[in-house]
Amino acid sequence: MATAVERAFSQPLSPATTPARNSWPILDAQAFLSSSSLTHELARRQISQANEPAERDEAMPFGRGWVPPTYFAEIRHDVGNDTSDTLDQQQGLVSKWRQKERLKTTAVALVLCLNIGVDPPDVIKISPCARLECWIDPLSMQPPKALDTIGKNLQAQYERWQARAKYKMHLDPTVEDVKKLAQGCRRNAKNERVLFHYNGHGVPRPTANGEIWVFNKSYTQYIPMSIYDLQTWVGTPAIYLFDSSAAGLIVNSFKAFAEQRQHEVLAGMANGGPTSGWSGEDPMRECILLAACGANELLPQNPELPADVFTSCLTTPIKVALRWFCNRSLLRNEGLTKDLIDRIPGKQTDRRTPLGELNWIFTAITDTIAWNMLPRALFQKLFRQDLLVASLFRNFLLAERIMRASNCTPVSWPKLPPTHQHPMWHAWDMAAEMCLLQLPSLLESPQPDADFKASPFFAEQLRAFELWLEAGSQRRRPPEQLPIVLQVLLSQVHRARALALLGRFLDLGSWAVDLALSVGIFPYVLKLLQTSSADLRDTLVFIWTKILALDRSCQADLVKDNGARYFVDHLASEEAAEWAPSR
Repeated sequence: MATAVERAFSQPLSPATTPARNSWPILDAQAFLSSSSLTHELARRQISQANEPAERDEAMPFGRGWVPPTYFAEIRHDVGNDTSDTLDQQQGLVSKWRQKERLKTTAVALVLCLNIGVDPPDVIKISPCARLECWIDPLSMQPPKALDTIGKNLQAQYERWQARAKYKMHLDPTVEDVKKLAQGCRRNAKNERVLFHYNGHGVPRPTANGEIWVFNKSYTQYIPMSIYDLQTWVGTPAIYLFDSSAAGLIVNSFKAFAEQRQHEVLAGMANGGPTSGWSGEDPMRECILLAACGANELLPQNPELPADVFTSCLTTPIKVALRWFCNRSLLRNEGLTKDLIDRIPGKQTDRRTPLGELNWIFTAITDTIAWNMLPRALFQKLFRQDLLVASLFRNFLLAERIMRASNCTPVSWPKLPPTHQHPMWHAWDMAAEMCLLQLPSLLESPQPDADFKASPFFAEQLRAFELWLEAGSQRRRPPEQLPIVLQVLLSQVHRARALALLGRFLDLGSWAVDLALSVGIFPYVLKLLQTSSADLRDTLVFIWTKILALDRSCQADLVKDNGARYFVDHLASEEAAEWAPSR
């Protein structure tokens, strides 16, 4: 049986037979939406014609070039009508930003082969040469005491990035010592990630057969240790850090042994045998490697740098970066010494202090470089999955910049594109210079934190982001400042402006929301629901509507963290009562 709507429009419409519009009934829009036999276009035209005031009949006669008004027809409103977006939502593709597996590094094995006082036979050192290990001069004290101090310093440097991990260390070990150390760390970590750090400055270079060197019990011989055995002891998932000359050879051997192990695992699985904790799928999927230099390269011996410059970049990046910058700039003629640089006031965890602000800017810049240079999936894996891994890879970008200046190229797996000439490094140099210029007066001041002039870096980057928004679209390259906007949300000074700009960006369409989620904005806006600032409420609610429109799975996070209460309070507030009718 035909519906009332179908009967009303069963006759064809023409100018000759069209009745006076003031005689048409006011049609029920719900009837059109529920009628499957009428097209969407016919319903839209009839509703707009029937409900329009009769006095405009003379001005725009129906059927003579009259164009019906359109609403919500801009590019940013295409989410609901875009077939690809609809399919993506149905298939769950919009949730790619959310990490399915969040690993943590819970066990750290530190192996230092220094043999202080005895140089390896295949290394010819220049004079003067780099000597500092973990910022300790090994020749300034007795070798046993120096070795122990260096080991404790290295552990302390790692603990700044991951304090909750269990640390175990062996200094100048034997093969059996390394085996027990690695196996113990794997037992403690269970299915979480293990970090294995190897310093080979006191032993020969790695071999082409896939071996690194340790010692015998009496320290009279160098003993080779197979990378294949090390893989077995450490297991997966794991991250390896190799600080030695020709460290790229270790990476090559590691990958070759991993492929060999994959064949063995598949054969063992076919025969029902053990797999030694390795997967039969991609052998390198759960392994991350960081190596100090290429397969045919030697570590730099520049006395202006520490001997373990690679480790220092990864564990104490601000100290290395400032020293290196000062040596290459005109500031070295302004009375700035290494001792002054080491006395920069503040704490790295306090963004209101000079040292804390530098660390904050460094994090924002390295995150920005990585997000703009790496594929999205690789960025998510290395910079958003594990806090320690993310810190090491941010600092790895600095190591590449510093060591390439000494004709040395750090190696990583997964392999990263070159980033040492990215324009954002100039912004870091500017921030470092502005801080160092204030250093002499700050050290003389009784209240250095109060006299410190904050860097304009974040304000300038927000301005650059605002300029992009004025002409930005999906067809243009994404704004490179997006990771910096994320960092600015941590600051009360810039938070309101950053949220307003973020809201404007998300309003550009679903692609913008997806970019913001991929850069890691979600935990920040989730935490901001705990704030009681009334001036942020409208903007924050708008941002959340954009996120929930794209990915409804975020509702579970709101319920879990009691975030829904924020929206209930917003609706109940007096401001919301005044705001709602005006919309």
